[in-house]
Amino acid sequence: MCNPTVALLAVSGASAVLQYQQGKAQQKAQYEQQKRQNELAKQNAIQRYATEQLRIRQVADQSSAKGLEATLKARKARSEYISQAGDSGIALSGSTNALLANYYRTEGNYKNSLANNMNINISQFERNLQAIQFGQESQSTYVQAPNPNLLFASSALNVANTYYSLEYQKELAGLKTVNQKSTVDPTVNNMLNT
Repeated sequence: MCNPTVALLAVSGASAVLQYQQGKAQQKAQYEQQKRQNELAKQNAIQRYATEQLRIRQVADQSSAKGLEATLKARKARSEYISQAGDSGIALSGSTNALLANYYRTEGNYKNSLANNMNINISQFERNLQAIQFGQESQSTYVQAPNPNLLFASSALNVANTYYSLEYQKELAGLKTVNQKSTVDPTVNNMLNT
């Protein structure tokens, strides 16, 4: 006949082996999922960085084009004014110089406004890059490598726990445990020898 304790320990051991293998596979899958999540977060951040850089380049190009357009327009207006004044034989006087100065002032104010707007866009661009970095960090996960040694130790402790639980239950039921069977009481030994 088979000893019930041995049979229960064998089942417990087999269960522990299966749990160990399943836990190891689960840890590996979780590790791979964590690495994939971090890779996706990184790719997302790279895409967002590229989009922001393209946007700021477009804004800078647009601002430069507007500045060039304003310069050309102002130069044309000044040259036409000077040309008309020269054609009519009028010398440039204080009021005409004031009018020319007004052209320069208007052009300068417009270019200053373009520069201020560009600085605001650059500041926003830098804040967006920080937000992208923070977003990547928040989307990333802590990567924990599989630890098969810990799983093995846990499984071995579960088998030992099962064994000692069975022994304790035997003791409570008044049956002899394996330890009690291996050590014989000296008084019983004396009785047997007489």
